[in-house]
Amino acid sequence: MTSKASSFFGWHVVAATFLVAMFGWGVGFYGPPIYLQMVLQRTGWPFALVSAAVTLHFLIGAVVVANLPRLYRRWGVPVTTSAGAVVLAIGVGGWSLASHPWHLFAAALLSGAGWVAMGAAAVNAIIAPWFVRKRPAALSMAYNGASVGGVVFSPLWVVLIAWSGFSQAAMIVGISMTATVAVLSALVFSKSPEALRQSPDGAKSNQVQTMAASSPAPSLARGLLWRDRRFITLSAGMAAGLFAQIGLLAHMFSIVVPFFGPQGAGVLMGGATAAAVAGRTGMGWFMPVSADRRLIASASYGVQVIGSVTLLLAGGDHAAAMIAGVLLFGLGIGNATSLPPLIAQVEFDKADVSRVVPLIVALSQATYALAPAVFGIVRTISEPGVFILAAAIQLVAVATFVYGRQK
Repeated sequence: MTSKASSFFGWHVVAATFLVAMFGWGVGFYGPPIYLQMVLQRTGWPFALVSAAVTLHFLIGAVVVANLPRLYRRWGVPVTTSAGAVVLAIGVGGWSLASHPWHLFAAALLSGAGWVAMGAAAVNAIIAPWFVRKRPAALSMAYNGASVGGVVFSPLWVVLIAWSGFSQAAMIVGISMTATVAVLSALVFSKSPEALRQSPDGAKSNQVQTMAASSPAPSLARGLLWRDRRFITLSAGMAAGLFAQIGLLAHMFSIVVPFFGPQGAGVLMGGATAAAVAGRTGMGWFMPVSADRRLIASASYGVQVIGSVTLLLAGGDHAAAMIAGVLLFGLGIGNATSLPPLIAQVEFDKADVSRVVPLIVALSQATYALAPAVFGIVRTISEPGVFILAAAIQLVAVATFVYGRQK
């Protein structure tokens, strides 16, 4: 990398956003299943009650993420991101200390509201001012923090809880997270390209003018957005894809444990995460600027369909087929989150993108919050049915993305 490229501050923003995503997903996305188990062990409350708190965690997050643009306009990215970390830390502490059901639901409100300030829409909002042509690569690198968050925090939570208890572990992680995010907000997120007299991608001014001149579409009034075919199909496609993905992943570990054992299943799920990083990184760096991003998203879901069908045909007793199915499914995990904002970038006016991305993320989160329960019901009827359901819903996502292509 040349010295000129090294001086472009945008890549420092990417690195900082990677860390924020690692904490956001590690604590706010991969953490709730562990919190659920810890609360059940400590209180003996009904499973349905504690599961409802996890669902509330994701549903309230959907409400907050839809309003992130307003929070950014009022308080700015640094304050909003730091506040999200504080609220998330307090919420997780509440999960660890809840002695009455209403305590648990109050904690879920806080944790759900806080983590989305470090989630998918937040990552896009932080990266967007710094990159245009190189945004796919920048977003893929930043979003990989989400996958690393799962790899790091899932075992870390278990180790810390075994060592010091849930409440102590929540305090250790909460303090570390809030301190890290506060420092990054002050030193990195407080900067802007205009303040540093830099252009997106580190480009020269004439390049910026050329890119800015190619606006994909005129800005839409708020009411028209909900009637726009591009927005409807993008929202529905992302929601369907993530519903299938989250629903199957919620049961994947327990499905493969009988064949591979706990340790083998853990390694296999780690392989799915590694495949997600590889799939997202490859897409970010090698996708041509002029590529039809809806077709790429459809192809990514198509690979996951093949993975689901492979797992179905494996029948739970063919190791190689099961491994192949999990890894194929894993290749699309990261792209399900990172590709829709990139589609929005090329299909909507810059002013609309800041509204579109939080809304599609919010709708997706509200939808996939119900996925584990729906897949659980199907699994009680027929375990192979979860693979059929996942493949069918992913095909719906593919059809939706293709239908929404510009004519």
